[in-house]
Amino acid sequence: MHTKPKSPVRVGTRLGKYRIERRLGAGGFATVYAAFDTLLGIKVALKIPSPELVSPQLLEEFRREARLTVQLDHPNILPIRDAAFIEGHFVIVSPMGERTLADRIQKRIGFELAFDYVSQLLEGVAYAHEQGVIHCDIKPENILLFEDNVIRLGDFGIAKAAQTTISGSGTGTLGHMAPEQAMGKPSTRSDVFSIGLIAYRIFSGKWPEYPFEWPLEGAAQLRRRAHGDLIAVIRKSLEVNPRHRYRDAPQMLSVFEQTRLKAIRFSRRNRVTG
Repeated sequence: MHTKPKSPVRVGTRLGKYRIERRLGAGGFATVYAAFDTLLGIKVALKIPSPELVSPQLLEEFRREARLTVQLDHPNILPIRDAAFIEGHFVIVSPMGERTLADRIQKRIGFELAFDYVSQLLEGVAYAHEQGVIHCDIKPENILLFEDNVIRLGDFGIAKAAQTTISGSGTGTLGHMAPEQAMGKPSTRSDVFSIGLIAYRIFSGKWPEYPFEWPLEGAAQLRRRAHGDLIAVIRKSLEVNPRHRYRDAPQMLSVFEQTRLKAIRFSRRNRVTG
């Protein structure tokens, strides 16, 4: 059994060996802090679930998911470094990114970097799908940027465990997930849909919204920036009927990469003539 937290987590205080430096953000499940590991001398991110949500049921669900996801060793997947009770708080430790993709997309991203971000995201999710793991909550807030424009998808297992326990139904974040996932039937095709949403946003500057009927808002900007073959890949990933999408991230990655040369040439040509 775990004990109740001795005190709230506050910036500037210590939690075990971690010095809390700043609050990065908060969701319905947890608050994330930037911290300094005083023993190892490195910066880390601490995800601390709200104490009232840390039930035996959630912990068991998290352990089950963590056993699957802790084995995911890929450069585009954020690893869980540790998960433990510290002074009564359940703390999930991971490497510290520079910022989230949600922060980055507030400003325009050059086409080739945008293409590379989506490619890296697909690489990470494709690896997970090959290991039999579905993410269920792919969104810009869960994608962290590191040095040299490397991205890592985080929250494998964490969000899924929390939302399964709290809601008892569909997992994921409304506005970021496939229609069938909202009804509690997630699959690898649901992750494909979420990646399609991010790809559309990153290339068009607009976030697609239900009922996802084409042309979506931002279609004109998308056509100006993206080759028709790339648009076709994004459109297929956003089919409302999951059977009409790519079956998983490995399949989408393969087709996405086939557009790379055409897409980059199209972008460069438009940049010169635009």
